[in-house]
Amino acid sequence: MGRLIKNHWARLIVLTAAAYQIGSAIEGFIWPKVFWDFLTRNLNGAVKPVPVLQILNLIMGLVGLAWEWPLKFFAGTFAHRSIEVRLIIYPLSALLAALLYQGTNPAIYYLVGIVVYFWAYSEGEVVCAEPWTLPRRTSGAKA
Repeated sequence: MGRLIKNHWARLIVLTAAAYQIGSAIEGFIWPKVFWDFLTRNLNGAVKPVPVLQILNLIMGLVGLAWEWPLKFFAGTFAHRSIEVRLIIYPLSALLAALLYQGTNPAIYYLVGIVVYFWAYSEGEVVCAEPWTLPRRTSGAKA
């Protein structure tokens, strides 16, 4: 039986949240609505007439996908290897998703991913090791 690698699990949760956030941002362009409008109408200016909240959600979802997939230019950089940076950025993504009516589910997924990333961080896991610290594979011949 293997060990649970929590940062990989959190990565999959955040990938799901980011993809869902992109979908909710696109849906927010069609049906603009702030989740908290049952309490106050002050936030309605963030979704119409200029869709600021939808654009920010779309950008944060694309950043989340590019970060967790990762894209070639982003793979191996300090930000990609750092769980600390993720623990700073993803609460902002969760907040932006929670403000949009269609983004409440991605906000919950982000919160679960943040908790799992914090668990991984507290146990000392690393996202990806430096290439020079990885053990070398032998050709399969045993000495």
